Amino acid sequence: MSELAIELFNVTKRFGPKVAVKSVSLQVRRGEVYGLIGPNGAGKTTTFSMMCGYLYPSEGTLQVMGVDPSTPGALKRRLGALPQDAVLPPGWEVGALLTYWAKLSGLEQPDSEARGALEKVGLTEAWSVQTQALSHGMAKRASMAQALMGRPPLVLLDEPTAGLDPRIAAQVRQVIKDMRGQQQTVVVSSHNLQELEELCDAAAILDKGALAKAGSMTELTGQGAEFRVQIAQGDVIIPELTAMPGVTAARMESPGVLLVRFEGQAHPPEQIISRVVGHLLQHGVLILGVSRGQRLEDRVLQLV
Repeated sequence: MSELAIELFNVTKRFGPKVAVKSVSLQVRRGEVYGLIGPNGAGKTTTFSMMCGYLYPSEGTLQVMGVDPSTPGALKRRLGALPQDAVLPPGWEVGALLTYWAKLSGLEQPDSEARGALEKVGLTEAWSVQTQALSHGMAKRASMAQALMGRPPLVLLDEPTAGLDPRIAAQVRQVIKDMRGQQQTVVVSSHNLQELEELCDAAAILDKGALAKAGSMTELTGQGAEFRVQIAQGDVIIPELTAMPGVTAARMESPGVLLVRFEGQAHPPEQIISRVVGHLLQHGVLILGVSRGQRLEDRVLQLV
């Protein structure tokens, strides 16, 4: 079995003269939480839809869980999906609707699957509620419950926490983290970059339909190559820092913030950080905090 859950090779999608996705190649490994990042119009939802089999590429090849998603029924019970604008049909009680969908998917014990999925998203109280009576946040979670039923090996979530209050959003993030522990693969498309930085093992940054950058979260944020020290008080002697083994550059990025870059392959980050911080403390510099790499938001803004 391939170690890849999803593989795109030079995938292009056109809508008439408009090119929504342009020659995108990326790989998602099994067991990863993978992020799709980009501004509006970047091609995230189109890429997401092709992964689901909702849309077919105009050019290039796409494999999802070892099959062509354009083949009817190929992804049944292999993939669960939450589209960004998922709408629940009116006139159903939530529990009955999820149970019906579970039966369509051929799941054993459909009633139990529906109840378990609602429990995961914190919505057990909505079992007998009419779908049209749900708030936006409740409807979002009910739609996510549908994607989780049967514990599919691949789950695609488009803006899973949009419109949710902070407490429920945190619960949804925990559900995603728990799926990683069950060796499920999760692809998350979101504008919430802080959320993606917390959740994802790797990500792809799209801009105007093209791939701007893809890699592990450590690679994208530079966690293996730089760190910042927030200085409360004291004088930082830059030449002494740049003379340390493994340090390639050091400068005051802004008042009170020291940026240190280092050779992460030859020197473990924890050794470099400890050495620099120890030097600063020995010279009377007071430190408020240390953070590795850039924020994902800063990295995205550099690329798009």
